[in-house]
Amino acid sequence: MMNKMPLLNALKQFVKEETISLHVPGHKNGKHTFINELGLPNILNYDVTELNGLDDLHYPSEVISEAQKLLAKVYKAEESFFLVNGSTVGNLAAILALCGENDEVLVQRNCHKSVFHGLLLAGAKPIFLPLDIDEELGQPLGINAEQSINVIKNYPKAKAIILTNPNYYGMSQNLKNIIEFAHNMDIPTIVDEAHGTHFIIGAPFPEDALSMGADIVIQSAHKTLPAMTMGSYLHIKSKLVCKDKVREMLRMLQSSSPSYPIMASLDYARGFVETFSIDKVKLLQKKIAEFIREVNDLSSIQIVSSSHINYTQDLLKVIVKSVKGHTGKELQEIFENEGIYSELSDWGHVLFILPLDEGMDFNDLINRIKKAIESMVYIESKQPKLNVPNFTSTVLHSYADLKKKRKLVKDLADSVGEISAENIVPYPPGIPILLKGELITTKHVDYIQDVYQYGMTIQNLIEDKNLQIEVLI
Repeated sequence: MMNKMPLLNALKQFVKEETISLHVPGHKNGKHTFINELGLPNILNYDVTELNGLDDLHYPSEVISEAQKLLAKVYKAEESFFLVNGSTVGNLAAILALCGENDEVLVQRNCHKSVFHGLLLAGAKPIFLPLDIDEELGQPLGINAEQSINVIKNYPKAKAIILTNPNYYGMSQNLKNIIEFAHNMDIPTIVDEAHGTHFIIGAPFPEDALSMGADIVIQSAHKTLPAMTMGSYLHIKSKLVCKDKVREMLRMLQSSSPSYPIMASLDYARGFVETFSIDKVKLLQKKIAEFIREVNDLSSIQIVSSSHINYTQDLLKVIVKSVKGHTGKELQEIFENEGIYSELSDWGHVLFILPLDEGMDFNDLINRIKKAIESMVYIESKQPKLNVPNFTSTVLHSYADLKKKRKLVKDLADSVGEISAENIVPYPPGIPILLKGELITTKHVDYIQDVYQYGMTIQNLIEDKNLQIEVLI
């Protein structure tokens, strides 16, 4: 039995009342003649505005307030917020609430691009924390805890530490020591936990960031819970963070016309995860284990994971690799020919995000995979190998100072020693290779060229006769 969902229930009751809409939005609660002719789903009935009884996201006092309090209770937060502009707006709000112009901020180097956008808006100066690299997978994992603590010691006036956990591939680390060390220096910790909204369920999933002591945690409910795209959460549990400042930033940055379907889906998603029982977890775990066994019995592909001792792999993230020399992009296309659409492909892998759904039909998935790969042949000497450098270059100026500089386009091959004018970002996953303000090194150029060679989409890279990049002068 589902638990209480105040916002969703209020919307359902409102729809039953057969009202006449003389307010925004223009589709008139889905009753517009043109909309009816299109035969669209009746979700538009729920796309309303701040009417009596439906509350106001920016100044909640009724059903949205109640729904957010229920959310905070489930996640053991002091206060929780619905986000209708994705985890991006949560990252921006958290950073702007804590950081100002020329402030030093300790940042995990493989954060999402929205973190760097937030630092740019604040005019702050990022100090990058060293990473753990999985050489076999060719992926950065998380921060190297021991080395990072040594860095943190040198910046006692830092306004915040910004971490990402888990990484896009579902690898999660224990952050307790880092967070405790930061707290001893009165430095609050922001954790982008976009891919870990379901961790609150507990084992066998990794531990959630709030339980590890994080001050602000941002989660994309739409990534692993059944919420609509852009539906996210922000949680606060801290003595170092001013909640009113975060609230103010959210009012400034979020739409003044928040989506009620998205908010209702956030209410529903919280109710769903709260009632995802141990029996459901065990059934899902059994199904996924059997799925992995069946895939690994196939001769053309295999499921791989990090062997790094300090990381736990999320049950829902499955990394698939061709054993016949195909790039990740080629393998992704092979799956798509049978209607299997993955989250992303990289130089040598495809990432599946499995549903948090014990009713999932894995037999259908296995049969499609078998059909997709039945004609795969070995591609001699084509197996790629991408070595990820542990970039150690720094932003030489604060982002406030960078705003005053002009831009110049240069060939990528001739850009070593220049300062990048843009974030160079393979997407997905949205983790920058090169950051605005970062000194461009030979390692950066070589890695960008390698990633481009394997067919990945790279944002802000200029594709002309030669690969080009904007630099600051």
